[in-house]
Amino acid sequence: MASSSDDDNDFIILTITNSNQFEENSVSDQDLFLSATDISSWDLPSILTFSTLRVQAHRTRLIEQSSYFHGMLSWSFSESRLDHISIEWELEAFVNILKCLYGCSVDVTFDNFLNFYEGALYFGVKILLEKCKTWFLEVVSSTVPSQMQLDDLIYIWNFGFKHANDYLPELCTSYLAKNFMWAVSCKSFVDVPYRLLQDCVKHPHLTIQNEMHLSDALFMWIDASTKDLNKMENNCTDILKQIRLSLLPLWFAAGKRRNCHYTKLVDESIASVFKLLKISPAGSLRFLEGGDLKDFRIRVTEYSKKLNLSSCPQITSAILLLSLLPSLNCTDSMLRSSVKQLLTKLESLERDPYLISQGLLPMLSFEAVEEVDISKCDKLHLRAAIECFSMSFPSLKILKAAYLLNFSISFLRQLVLKCPAICEVDLAVDVSPIILEVSNNSLTSGVRLVDVSPLHTSKVRLSNITKLTLEGRTELCDSDLLYIAKFCINLQHLNLNGCTTLTDVGMSNLLHRCLRLKSILVCHTTFGLNSVLALCSDFHGYDNTSTQISVSLAFNIQTLHIGDCKCVDETSLLKLLSETQMLKSLCLRDTHITDRALCSIHGSSLEMLDVSNTMVSREALTHIISGNPGLKCLRVKGCRNLFEYKSNAAMGEFSYLNSCGEVEIALGKTCRLQEISLGWGFSHFSMEALKPAITSLRKLTVGLGASLGEAALTELPSTCPFLESIALYFQVISDIIIVNILESLRNLQVLALCYCFGDISFVAFKFYMPNLRKLQLERVSPWMTNEDLVILTQSFPNLAEFSLLGCQHLNSDSQQIISHGWPGLLSIHLEECGKITANGVSSLLECVALEDLLLRHTGHGIQRSFIQDAASKMPLLRRVSLDLCDASDGYFDIPPLRMTKRVIYAL
Repeated sequence: MASSSDDDNDFIILTITNSNQFEENSVSDQDLFLSATDISSWDLPSILTFSTLRVQAHRTRLIEQSSYFHGMLSWSFSESRLDHISIEWELEAFVNILKCLYGCSVDVTFDNFLNFYEGALYFGVKILLEKCKTWFLEVVSSTVPSQMQLDDLIYIWNFGFKHANDYLPELCTSYLAKNFMWAVSCKSFVDVPYRLLQDCVKHPHLTIQNEMHLSDALFMWIDASTKDLNKMENNCTDILKQIRLSLLPLWFAAGKRRNCHYTKLVDESIASVFKLLKISPAGSLRFLEGGDLKDFRIRVTEYSKKLNLSSCPQITSAILLLSLLPSLNCTDSMLRSSVKQLLTKLESLERDPYLISQGLLPMLSFEAVEEVDISKCDKLHLRAAIECFSMSFPSLKILKAAYLLNFSISFLRQLVLKCPAICEVDLAVDVSPIILEVSNNSLTSGVRLVDVSPLHTSKVRLSNITKLTLEGRTELCDSDLLYIAKFCINLQHLNLNGCTTLTDVGMSNLLHRCLRLKSILVCHTTFGLNSVLALCSDFHGYDNTSTQISVSLAFNIQTLHIGDCKCVDETSLLKLLSETQMLKSLCLRDTHITDRALCSIHGSSLEMLDVSNTMVSREALTHIISGNPGLKCLRVKGCRNLFEYKSNAAMGEFSYLNSCGEVEIALGKTCRLQEISLGWGFSHFSMEALKPAITSLRKLTVGLGASLGEAALTELPSTCPFLESIALYFQVISDIIIVNILESLRNLQVLALCYCFGDISFVAFKFYMPNLRKLQLERVSPWMTNEDLVILTQSFPNLAEFSLLGCQHLNSDSQQIISHGWPGLLSIHLEECGKITANGVSSLLECVALEDLLLRHTGHGIQRSFIQDAASKMPLLRRVSLDLCDASDGYFDIPPLRMTKRVIYAL
């Protein structure tokens, strides 16, 4: 602060006129006179009520702390001899500049940053400039992007770019690159200046989960930036070149074929993907023979937390390894030679798992990476991938490797050994449609019931895995479960849905070991009495106060899914459910559940209940609903005992009771549902009573036995305005109902109309629905023509799943309409659809991203080599269902297993 001994001649009067007066009525026309000597006690709110401020300041301090005043007051300028200087500036900003000149603290925020920065630059206040730079550097260095709005970032960048200030644009570009995924989710992303976006996508810190996110963002920005894309094509060429086309997910590239502006780009991507697919593992070494490898490098930076490579069948061990190495110099022959050696060893891991040396290559380490998704990457060598992850991702916690073959329990052993931080593993595959008969005696030879004494784990490395998904893994055997029980002692969530080769005894052995389990999913398995006894047997533990307690595993279970487990009888279900207290999610569909067993549930925390296709009654269901007000999902489709009727035995007459029952009343009083699946016993009266419970509904399924009526279905969009999925079976529908649904529910993603009655025309489908992903029309449109099919492709351009049944007027031209209208389809089901395949299958093979294909009764013309053709042209294809009556030669060639080992086909 200035001392009181300063000479009076050292004072100068600064007259500051506010250049930013928006609220003229609240600003006084009078001047306010203040002395800088008392600046620390100034009342800023009061000062801002004046339009002009006169400040007595110290000439010496101004000269010492400001280059602007130094130049003005120190030399031979006429102002240097004046005792008064007039300044026009934003008043709040200048007062804070003065405070900074006098050593007072100032707080920099998003609201004042640019004003302070601009003032510090103009008046040459170095201390404030450094304070602003330090503050902004801390902001852009933060790992929490929500600290700054994208609008603020754009504004700051524009200021720096306009004033030829490199510091701000560079920091803004780096921040945008590091937080690109956040920026894309902001509405103002389309307002990002082209130059900023261009610098961002070229920045070495560009952090994305996969190449698709960058492509989608650029396409969105370009589409929003101009109505006439042709005028911008030349300007955007450079930015689109930054997309690494070889690394795009196949379904994404195929789906973009619809957009004529990007056709050339995505065709190049698809060609590159198929070129990589043709290269054998040994041939992948040719990547290193020369040329720029940048376009084959997966983007991973020090800020990456997630890496998503799913649906990229072209990804190989070579591509993964190259992405985790420093940039290879084409002239560095020694480094390339070392890479070749390591690749050879990685591909040999099946024969010798101990070949890899950590110091063989300078592998980069990305400590922030916690999640990796390699689902559907069929060419990626699993063991080789784990070796790479162990060297480059030391903090890896979540691994998703669904739909990959060649699984064995030894893979889990390697994963636990190499990636000790892993806590969640997903190795799910499709649940096989083939039901295997499992004998407890035949499959458990050599497997004994285990005791619950402490485990001897000296030879097994204990894992941190808490969530393990093995759904559909029919290669699992009971001995594998014993191994899992030994090293996964922290397991809390286990998904064995569809693991039909496991026995009840084998599963009970695991349950005896894994005492921390809170979530068990074993639908469509042999789960039975032994497993129930294991869940209900007591074990000793401690509560939160360290008091020893004796409880059963069932007591703490929060998720129990045992749907279609026919080995569980009524008595076992009663015993199991009566032990539960903490249940949040319960699936009992297609089981022998009784009212007594259902009502034995003591807890009140249920959020999901599935009793589809069971014999539960309205009374039992009402009891459960009333006791669980947090219920969000209810599935009761196929429950015939919910149907209420009165009978006249003498006359042999039965009539349905049209009044709504206690189930609907209980739901309306206590629950706020997000999903409901209805069937027998529900009518238009039910919907009226359900209204309070379904205002936030996201998914609705109406099945056989329900009769909602035209009025209820017409009012559906207003009753449930947030619906994203609608499936109607055996309902009476009309054009009015379809129009109301499509016109009002703009976020609808799934629409299924199956075996419905009534007259509908395809005029009702002429609503543009870009969010619709699944369309299922079964026995509702027998008169559909190719012209109608074109209407569907235009109205629903982004479909991923398409199913038709009973459209007899379609022909071979329909194939081209489907493949050109929806080139990115993942699933096609065509059954009893005229003569679509009468001349063979050709255009449908252009849907290169297909994963699921069903063709039945569609024309006697499918070539005998179709299975092999489909497997070679559709690298993601996993399921094929055909009918021999459609084979042109009466049969299909069954190719060698090595060519179609990923494909399940049913004939």
